[in-house]
Amino acid sequence: MKYKMLHTCLRVMDLEKSLKFYKEALGLVERNRKDFPEYKFTIVYLSDESENYELELTYNYNPEEPYEIGNGFSHMAFSVENLEESRQRHEKMGYKVTELMGLPGSPPKYYFVTDPDGYEVEIIRSK
Repeated sequence: MKYKMLHTCLRVMDLEKSLKFYKEALGLVERNRKDFPEYKFTIVYLSDESENYELELTYNYNPEEPYEIGNGFSHMAFSVENLEESRQRHEKMGYKVTELMGLPGSPPKYYFVTDPDGYEVEIIRSK
């Protein structure tokens, strides 16, 4: 039996701030949007140019408190050719970024940038 990964869903406090982050900072494109006013939520599907996998942002109208990011969830990851330029770009955009890092005994090959809801996104140097 074969399984194919389809999407990851994140619940967001401010849909427009989140869309701005994922579109401008990571180059994702909105592929589909479904509004359910009678149930008070909207879902937006984003993907990269390959369109093999999607990120689903779910916005529940007027959330009262920020969502708790579970202690079992760690991060999503994206790759980029020029890691240093990407990091500088995200920093200039005003997002929280870490220093360049590497696994013990390895040269730096990744960093993390934090989205408006506090989700961490790992940016890895393409091989």
